[in-house]
Amino acid sequence: MNNTAEILNHITRIKAIADIGLLYSKEGYDRDNYRELKEISLQLLHKLTSENLEDIKNFYAEAKDYPTVKVDIRALVLSPEKKILMVRESIDGKWALPGGWADIGYSAKEVITKEVKEETGLDVMPKKLLAVFDKKMHPHPPAPFYIYKMVFYCEPVSAELKKGFDLLDVQYFDLANLPTLSENRIVKSQIEMCFQKVMNGDCETYFD
Repeated sequence: MNNTAEILNHITRIKAIADIGLLYSKEGYDRDNYRELKEISLQLLHKLTSENLEDIKNFYAEAKDYPTVKVDIRALVLSPEKKILMVRESIDGKWALPGGWADIGYSAKEVITKEVKEETGLDVMPKKLLAVFDKKMHPHPPAPFYIYKMVFYCEPVSAELKKGFDLLDVQYFDLANLPTLSENRIVKSQIEMCFQKVMNGDCETYFD
């Protein structure tokens, strides 16, 4: 883990400790300390990630339950020529595997099927969970949220691509000629690992 990732991990742990303290402690001196600790952690997240401070504060409202990680679900979909399906994000103009946040009320299989359909127009059949990545263990840019990334291998059952309304483009790419990646969402080493697992018939799920 590089220095920035290590610092980010410490900050998110401090924030989690503050949240747990606010959740379980009674009114008084302890709660004041936990509130101050949380405010410091949010200020540090803002400085380290350059995310808008108010957005961070709005997202991290006072915890009503034990704080847990966010889950991002992605799909590796291959063409008959073994090219990789990718979507171009409107937020940064860069490319990622199709997918997004896990929605409450949907299973992981349902989430990735829905996300791929909405973003690419394809109907897919999830076949295998390739990997569960802890974002802090990989070379992503600093982000204020603690995230697990689940990547599923999905086989297409329809062929016509149609980009989602909130995307700029959708295309297939050779592994050796990937476009500029949206590294908040996926990094090249993760795509390479998942691709090789499919090509090698590796049925073991990778996890950090």
